[in-house]
Amino acid sequence: MTASTPGPGFRPRTALAMSPDAAAAVLDSESLAALAAICDLAPPPGLDDFTTPRARGVLADLDLLVTGWGCPPLDAAVLAAAPRLRAVVHTAGSVRAHITGACWERGIEVSSGASANAVPVAEYTLAMILLTGKHVLERARDYRACRTHDDGLRTPRSIGNHRRSVGILSASLIGRRVIELLRPHDFHVLLHDPCVSDQEAAELGVTRVELDELFARGDTVSVHTPLLPATRGLVGRPLIESMRPGAVLINTSRGAVVDQDALTDAVAAGRIRAVLDVTDPEVLPPGHPLWDCDNVLITPHLAGSQGNEWRRLADLALAETARWASGAGFLHPVRRERLAFQA
Repeated sequence: MTASTPGPGFRPRTALAMSPDAAAAVLDSESLAALAAICDLAPPPGLDDFTTPRARGVLADLDLLVTGWGCPPLDAAVLAAAPRLRAVVHTAGSVRAHITGACWERGIEVSSGASANAVPVAEYTLAMILLTGKHVLERARDYRACRTHDDGLRTPRSIGNHRRSVGILSASLIGRRVIELLRPHDFHVLLHDPCVSDQEAAELGVTRVELDELFARGDTVSVHTPLLPATRGLVGRPLIESMRPGAVLINTSRGAVVDQDALTDAVAAGRIRAVLDVTDPEVLPPGHPLWDCDNVLITPHLAGSQGNEWRRLADLALAETARWASGAGFLHPVRRERLAFQA
């Protein structure tokens, strides 16, 4: 075994490649110390520009990069300056912004923190399914205004979470985690994903349906498909118009997956409700009508890892780095052939 071959006792030469803000958020002093115990970590600051003389010097001896939000693309020119680079551990979800075709051609192994980032998104989704089923936000607003109890025995039977139908669009990492979190609850879970068979759907404990049926039957429809050329505008006007009166559309994926004009028309007319952690553009113009719809909750793309949840990303990156250095390989690899179906 040569000095550059992963295995017992191997300490890969490693550097951080991400924005300073991402490094400070995701990798605290304890995480950095743990990383330095596994590998020979280049001294700070991390790399956020691969063209500088310092970056070229660091890249020349690297075995592994720990990347994050703000990492520049690892194109052919960068790889030429990093002849030893063999692996990338990403401390966030999608690797599309920085892993290029040149990386795959080199045979660089890539790991992603997508599975760790899926956890808080799924938790947010579950919370919103439960809250909107009870009409909590609207009823809390009305309670604040009138400051007196309504007659609970007159609550419409459309309110509540007993045996509601929840539609999941895409059995992605997040979609599957949502399905898992829904199991203890008394929901009928529908799934549309063209890559999932009836047998796999049964194993997941869901009913596989076609796309139009998902929207027509769901009391709540939660969007978890990645934004790809094939999914841009996937949730179009016909699907939105087919939703049940009072149904809820939840989007934690990307705003451009949904026809926002059609959604605006539907919620402005009071036909359906919506929970949007993403929009198109990401921050709506101040005068956009969605801001003023009482039946729409818009949150600032907060469903993913934030605050103490960043530690989950750091822990996964540490575990993946240790596995790779030991020769065990990544537990959460990114496969080139799967990129057409992933964010």
